[in-house]
Amino acid sequence: MTTVTLIGSRLAEPGTEFVYEGEADGCAGCPYRSQCLNLDIGTKYRVTAVRENAQTLECAMHDGGVRAVEVEPASVRANIPSKGSFAGSKTTLSGPCPYVECPSHEFCEPDGVAFDEEHRISEILGDPPHEVCHLDRSLQLVELDLDD
Repeated sequence: MTTVTLIGSRLAEPGTEFVYEGEADGCAGCPYRSQCLNLDIGTKYRVTAVRENAQTLECAMHDGGVRAVEVEPASVRANIPSKGSFAGSKTTLSGPCPYVECPSHEFCEPDGVAFDEEHRISEILGDPPHEVCHLDRSLQLVELDLDD
C-alpha cells in the first residue's frame, strides 16, 4: 500500500529506507504537518517514488527542505528462533542482545520491529552471519513482512 508523505530532500530517493519516529519539536506550527505526520510511528518505510514536479518546501527540521514522495512499509531482515519457523508463519524476535559487536546484532535488534510484535515470515534466508550466538540462541535469518 503506497502512501504519499513529505521527507527531507536529501532522503528523497527511490530505495531509501527509514524508520518513522514521529513528530519532532520543530514540527509545531508547521503548515505541512498533516502531510508529514501521516505515517505509523516505529514502522520502517521504503521510498518507492519521488513525486514529479513537486516543489521543495521549507522545513524547520530539514535544512534542504522537504519533498513529496511515495512510501510503503519495508520488509525487514531479522534473526528469529529457528524452531518451528517457516515461510508464511508468524513470529516474534528473541529479545534484546547486549553483544553489539556481533555481526548479527543488526538482525537480532532490527530497526522498525518491536520485540513484542508478531510479523509474518515472507522468506527463510538461512543461517545468520554470526558463527556463535553468545546467548546460546538457535537462530535463522528471515525476511519479515511488516505490512500484514
